[in-house]
Amino acid sequence: MSRRSNVPPTSVEKEEPQSSIGAGEDKQARLLSSDAGHFSMIRALHLADLITELNGFCGVMSIFSSLRYCLGDPNDFGNLYAALGFMPFGLFFDFMDGKVARWRGKSSLMGQELDSLADLISFGVSPAAAMFAMGVRTTVDHFLLTFFVLCGLSRLARFNVTVSALPKDATGKSKYFEGTPIPTSLGLVSVMAYWVSKGWVLEDLPLGSALAGTPFEFHPIALVFVLHGCLMVSKTLHIPKP
Repeated sequence: MSRRSNVPPTSVEKEEPQSSIGAGEDKQARLLSSDAGHFSMIRALHLADLITELNGFCGVMSIFSSLRYCLGDPNDFGNLYAALGFMPFGLFFDFMDGKVARWRGKSSLMGQELDSLADLISFGVSPAAAMFAMGVRTTVDHFLLTFFVLCGLSRLARFNVTVSALPKDATGKSKYFEGTPIPTSLGLVSVMAYWVSKGWVLEDLPLGSALAGTPFEFHPIALVFVLHGCLMVSKTLHIPKP
């Protein structure tokens, strides 16, 4: 999970030369606050920010593909595969934006916010939408999937606030993640892709449904998303960085 912020390099996961970052941020701040030009914000974006936008693009396309499956033939899994396939591409762009930020020596607070928002779409909302499309659609299921998305949202917000306080190694990188990073939801996505390949969707979902015929009907498989959400917001679970 890439992170780019405006704090000194000893306080971020992806370090940049201090002078270059400061100059880049000042220029971006001036462009963002300028009244000259209806699309002046576009000129304020760094190359790394544009790559982050591609991460968000993959997430939105995944959601749309899930919706298209819901509207189409339930036996045609093409849109489901597309929905699941866009998410790993999002991870690729999430990885590359930090690489480009280091290469160009430019980072910004706007880039940090873009990164978190794109991650929420690609690795939070998109997996939940795909799970809904696959058949996890009862009222209780909605609450369970929403819990997962909100955990991802909270985890990203906490990271942005606490990253400067996390212990650092000799290079200035944080030594560990607090809770599982939100891109680890791709582990669930890979399992979902396997289910689709077996045709285990809709009425054939693994573990079926519980409390069928009642207002509290739900699919037990949705509890895996609840568990993953709890792991993301854990304060005591420390995941060493590679």
